Amino acid sequence: MTDRIIPIVHATRMLPAGTAVVSGGTLTDTLGRHLHDLRISVTDRCNFRCTYCMPREVFGNDYPFLKRTELLSFEEITRLARIFKSQGVKKLRLTGGEPLLRKNLERLIEMLAPLDLDLTLTTNGSLLAAKARSLRDAGLNRVTVSLDSLDETTFRRMNDADFSVTKVLEGIDAAAAAGFSNIKVNMVVQRGVNDDGVVTMARHFKGSGHIVRFIEFMDVGSTNGWRMDDVLPSAEVISRINAEMPLVSLDPQYEGEVAERWGYRDGSGEIGVISSVTQAFCGSCTRLRLSTEGMLYTCLFADSGYDLRALARSGADDAAIAGAIAGIWRIRGDRYSEIRTADTTRRGKVEMSYIGG
Repeated sequence: MTDRIIPIVHATRMLPAGTAVVSGGTLTDTLGRHLHDLRISVTDRCNFRCTYCMPREVFGNDYPFLKRTELLSFEEITRLARIFKSQGVKKLRLTGGEPLLRKNLERLIEMLAPLDLDLTLTTNGSLLAAKARSLRDAGLNRVTVSLDSLDETTFRRMNDADFSVTKVLEGIDAAAAAGFSNIKVNMVVQRGVNDDGVVTMARHFKGSGHIVRFIEFMDVGSTNGWRMDDVLPSAEVISRINAEMPLVSLDPQYEGEVAERWGYRDGSGEIGVISSVTQAFCGSCTRLRLSTEGMLYTCLFADSGYDLRALARSGADDAAIAGAIAGIWRIRGDRYSEIRTADTTRRGKVEMSYIGG
């Protein structure tokens, strides 16, 4: 019997004292970064077992996923989102796990839509063909689809669920038909695993109106067996694509945008690269992450979080919760990717499937 690694997901920090800021005020952390983005995980479950995120040898049939009573309710999520907006958040992204596994997710979107925030969702695309129209009708603004290869053998091996590329492509087509524009397609690139499909992916979506983003394989969590040797630097991704389809650099669209943008010289669209390993962008990170059970994390590579669910369920009013959020952000000094070392990569960290990528 082999040893089984159990991810660290429940380490809790003490909530700091804080003072609420008024809507429109400026809230900055210790490095002068503004709060702008909130990622909300609506489930810790997924129907894929991608090797870089939820390897099956860890997340097997006996893995202790959260109970329904432990999850934030839609009402709790909406309340917290409203409070986060008062502290400067302008963008919400629903994640997981696989968010479309959360029952009646459309109702949550309907509850969040009136907040008038940029409301987005990231999905593996497995359920998107059936859900795209209802998601759009509920008020979802944008959608991002994860797709790591167009090659059937490679894709099935990476998702480890025998799921077909064709079904994901059908989901992307359904999202476009439902009225979603600027659909993003995320490809996590691993050297020797799927990097031979980088140019194929770019060529497939060139001219489609969709934006492919190539993501460097990161040392998230404690279970994906990350090695620097497996990272294909974004600079090489750009070089490979540029050799066949000439590219020009594009300006960022907003403060804290993590993707470096490149446009096709012939004007037929753009791609992006996310270089968290080789070109750290911690200095402009504007994100907080709220887990499925209400733990607030200040970094994708965090090893502990703050329990907002306990605070909300204790009877705390909106001002008290807003003050806690402000206090958390003001003491934030995370810059993991800038200080990454062999030692930090071995440190126990929260799993990406728990707080969203």
